[in-house]
Amino acid sequence: MYKILIIEDDPLIGRTLTKHLESWGYESMCIVDFRNVLTEFVSYAPHLILLDISLPFYNGYHWCSEIRKLSEVPILFLSSASDNMNIVMAMNMGGDDFIAKPFDLNVLTAKIQALLRRTYDFSEQTSLLEHKGAILNINDLTLTYKDARLELTKNDFKILQVLFDNKSRVVSRDEIMAQLWETDNYIDDNTLTVNVTRLRKKLDEIGLSRFIKTKKGIGYMVD
Repeated sequence: MYKILIIEDDPLIGRTLTKHLESWGYESMCIVDFRNVLTEFVSYAPHLILLDISLPFYNGYHWCSEIRKLSEVPILFLSSASDNMNIVMAMNMGGDDFIAKPFDLNVLTAKIQALLRRTYDFSEQTSLLEHKGAILNINDLTLTYKDARLELTKNDFKILQVLFDNKSRVVSRDEIMAQLWETDNYIDDNTLTVNVTRLRKKLDEIGLSRFIKTKKGIGYMVD
């Protein structure tokens, strides 16, 4: 089932869209926290976004730009600001289509179907993991936090991936080492400590101090 994220601050429009999309067999969710749209986007992992331009705190252009740093998910703008300048701006910021308010729900459905067909017949969505605003991109081995983007080494990425996948618990040192080196050969325990220390320094530089917490005698977890 395709999932559609609705970024629209008019409750009536949000409810109307949700009910209509469900009648067509789509799953949908309306954003309620307009300060943390990016976090909700990563958590929900939608196949398509319906995005208004006029929003609380930051406008739709801002969020389109932020999402485009992480994903090629199709974005369909919905707005009453439908003059040529806004349409061109929406496309330039990374939007895939634009529909003016008020709109016909059947026309909207046709545009959604076309975008989904065009996107998912030929490509796959970016895989992303998120924890407290830090976003790990599995496809290109990067970590994004606020405006900072960190290029990860293979070992950096594997450490973070296993911690993100198990963020509700402490991951043992042995488990992390098995993920890192995937070998039956003996690996000096200090090698993992060196790798984690190096990664922590990189995380500090982008504002993620104390992001990896040590549980003495057990292992590590993201905090």
